[in-house]
Amino acid sequence: MQADTLVEQEETVDAEAPAAPVQQEVAPVAERAEPVAEPEAKPAEAEAKPAKRPKSTAKKTRTVELTLTVTGTADGEWQADLVHGTKRVVQGLPISAAAVSRAAKELHDDIAGGIDEVIEAARAQHRTRMEELEAELAKVKAALAELTD
Repeated sequence: MQADTLVEQEETVDAEAPAAPVQQEVAPVAERAEPVAEPEAKPAEAEAKPAKRPKSTAKKTRTVELTLTVTGTADGEWQADLVHGTKRVVQGLPISAAAVSRAAKELHDDIAGGIDEVIEAARAQHRTRMEELEAELAKVKAALAELTD
């Protein structure tokens, strides 16, 4: 019965109302349209927010940080330092050039190439020094031979 009453009241208002009240009804309708537009804007804003990523179920592995530093000189002397995290395990350990070359070949060809260049430069320097010393030794032997005659 309430529905009948509301319908009758609306019909009565429309029939009795002059032109001015009709304008009043239009104004509230325009106001009602604005709130309807707002809910539509809210989903657009919600879509603009990035969706939360689900947490990974992958097992986290523990990593170990070891830093091996191999240092070589132009003379062909090599040494190694090993650091575990922040603790120095080995410092200044002398190692041979052959061991460095073998280790580099095991790691990667590019690493081996760079280290072999350094080792070859040291060999060339040692050969030059050896030839200089042999020439000096020959002079000393000649001077000694002259003194003994």
